[in-house]
This record gives sequence, C-alpha cells and structure tokens, in this order.
Amino acid sequence: MTHLRQKMLDELQRRNYSQNTVYTYLHAVEDFSRYFHRSPDRLGPDHIRQYQAHLFRDRKLQAGTITSYVAALRFLYVKTLRRPYLPEHIPFPKRPRQLPVVLSPEEVQRLIDSAENLMRRTMVMTLYATGIRCSELCHLKVSDIDSERMVIHVHKGKGGRDRDVLLSPKLLETLREYWRWMKPRTYLFPGTVDNWRADVPITPKVVWKAVNQAGKRAGIGKCVAPHLLRHSFATHMLEAGADLRTIQVLLGHAKIGDTAFYLHLSRRHLQAVASPLEAIEVSRPDEVKRSRRLMKR
Repeated sequence: MTHLRQKMLDELQRRNYSQNTVYTYLHAVEDFSRYFHRSPDRLGPDHIRQYQAHLFRDRKLQAGTITSYVAALRFLYVKTLRRPYLPEHIPFPKRPRQLPVVLSPEEVQRLIDSAENLMRRTMVMTLYATGIRCSELCHLKVSDIDSERMVIHVHKGKGGRDRDVLLSPKLLETLREYWRWMKPRTYLFPGTVDNWRADVPITPKVVWKAVNQAGKRAGIGKCVAPHLLRHSFATHMLEAGADLRTIQVLLGHAKIGDTAFYLHLSRRHLQAVASPLEAIEVSRPDEVKRSRRLMKR
C-alpha cells in the first residue's frame, strides 16, 4: 500500500466513513492515477478536467456514477492533500432529475408469486413491505425481527443511521415459514463461501438477480431491480394516505425534500386538483371541423 493510499484511508476511517464509501473512494482515486500513470499528488486541475471529460466522453458513464468519482477526488485533494482551493476545479456534474419507474400493486403481486423459491420470495416481500435498501436487506439479522413490537430494526443504514421499519403480519407469516425452512443463525439471508452456505451476509448481486429474474418470470416489461420496490413502497404508502413525514422516517431520508419527490408519482396527489382546462367552456370535440386543409390567406 502506497503512503498516499494509507494517508487517504486514515482520513476516511477517522471520519467513520462506511466501508462501501471507503472502497468507492479508493477505487476512484486508483482509477484516476492509473489513467495518467502517475501518483495523484503529482496531478493538478488540468488533469482533473481531462479525466472528468474522459469519464463522460469515452467511458460513457452516467452523471450519478461520475458524482461518486468527483466526491472521491474532492476528498483526496481537500481532506488528504490539504488543497482547499481545488474544489472549484472539480465540479459535480449536472444530474437530470428523472422520475423513477414504479410498479403497480398488481405487478408487485405477480413479482412476489414469480420468485423462484421461498428465500427469494421472502427477500422480494421484505423489500416491498419495508421499503429498505438492498444493502440494508443484506445485513439484516434474525435478531432484528421484533415480532412483539411488529417492527424490524435497521442498523447503520445510509449515513450510519438506525431506524425501525414496518413488520406487516403477512410478512411475519412468511418470515416464520422461511426461518423454519432455512434456519438462519445470525444473518437473516445468509450468503455463501466457496459455494457453500455460510453465516455471512448475502451480497447485493444475489438480491438483484433474485428480483430481476422474478420480474422476467412475471412478464413485467420494466427493468425490475431492488430499488424499484423501494420506490413502489413509498408511492403506494403515499397513495394509501400516509403522510410525508412518516414515509421519510420509514425510508431513512435525511431531508424531507427527498421524500416529497414521491408526490410526483402518487396518483392520489396528481388527481387531488383539477386541471384549469376544466374551469373553462370550450366547444364539444364532435362539433369541431375535421378538414386538414390549410386555410388560404
């Protein structure tokens, strides 16, 4: 390990960054250094500008992905190398604000019923019933299921925050049947080591594959991924009458603005007010002339 890598690692760890963030930042800086075949402490603003253009132009990465690279480079130069003047040379890319796709309740039902086995069915149901993130599902433990209070404890979610989420009776019934079959010890969804079942967390890749394959078996044309179930959970909760603050707490959002985003997806809120067109009188469509000819001047 190089001295610079160790120094950056120390800065990340003493700020208690998550393991995922540490890995992402170190990987991004390694990629930056590899592109120029030089140590990052010998590179400057012109190299950073060239590298960011390379990520967009040559590697065709999405703005959201490039944002993580930018955050890593900012941390390296500002926090590790103590060059506070550099952030203006490392701009975050503009990210298009696109509405996420959501599943209808009928599609969720088909998705759950199309899961390949009981373990995969339980994973899909847990994602939808609680709205937790894929990484949070992977690290759920058997002890996190609190059937007395009907909640599931999520430890060290995004931002290192703990929270409780809903445990519905229907999900509890499935979890109990799953536990009697799988007999998990520590982690609710155990992974594998050398292709043998072990008491380790399952990987996000396994969860993604389980959800995606269930979507294909269900004949759902949308790209079905774990986060799609989180979007669907929030939207369906909002349509059922839950308030934004409650959904914010359940999702673990730090800002209410992130939760308010789902107002754009809720049919109940979209249909709560009428279009201004409804307030004016216009002629009936069956009375309008059908000719496509242009009027002569």
